[in-house]
Amino acid sequence: MIHSTAIVSKKAKIGNNVEIGPFTIVEDKVIIEDNCKIGAHVTIADGTILHKDVQVFNGAVLGTIPQDLKFGGEETTLEIGERTVIREYAFLNRGTKDKFKTVIGKDCFLMAFVHVAHDCFVGDYNVIGNGTQIAGHVTIGHYNIISGHVLVHQFSKIGSYCMVEGGAKVKRDIPHYCMAVGEPLKFSGLNKIGLQRNGFSGEDIQNISDAYRILYRSGLTTEKALEQVENNYVNNNAVLNISEFIRESKRGLIR
Repeated sequence: MIHSTAIVSKKAKIGNNVEIGPFTIVEDKVIIEDNCKIGAHVTIADGTILHKDVQVFNGAVLGTIPQDLKFGGEETTLEIGERTVIREYAFLNRGTKDKFKTVIGKDCFLMAFVHVAHDCFVGDYNVIGNGTQIAGHVTIGHYNIISGHVLVHQFSKIGSYCMVEGGAKVKRDIPHYCMAVGEPLKFSGLNKIGLQRNGFSGEDIQNISDAYRILYRSGLTTEKALEQVENNYVNNNAVLNISEFIRESKRGLIR
């Protein structure tokens, strides 16, 4: 089901039951798996891989070369997971020699005019609001809601099950389970509704809350607070995930 005005390379690999709309361009080194639906005036550039049931709306540009002066023409990819929806005029770049790929997970929803730059990793079940701009080398976990017109600084990390306020400037890392608001961006409590919707028990939510009370309000140094959290919750994976995230942080945490 390819419109007569679409330009689709004979070298591209197109699965079954794929729809490609008018004036869309599909370049050579592209893989589009079964049941994908591509709208009008879409560009799908070399190195793009769409897994099954992906939907791409009008005007989106996928897999073009990175906006990075260090890019040297290396062969890299953009990979989009199953059932992810990419709305109008989103711009997603492929990787550089740093990671050689940009990855968007499965069951994500990227709204209009979202930009995801080179070498990013966006996990599964993320909702990213209109106009959000994600710079290169950013890592985003799973089950996040990132509101509209958020700016994410390069190399920043956002954990999982977070909610980020619209218009926020993410300059430091956001650990798991948080709500992040304000300017400068700060921790504003747990994303409790998100945790409940995703099956966290009341006990888990209370333990996470208690751990953040130690981390943010005890007055201890970060290292001492982490030691206390790790000792108190040695068998609680949800809490230990927080500790692991903080220990791996390179840009520092929101306050």
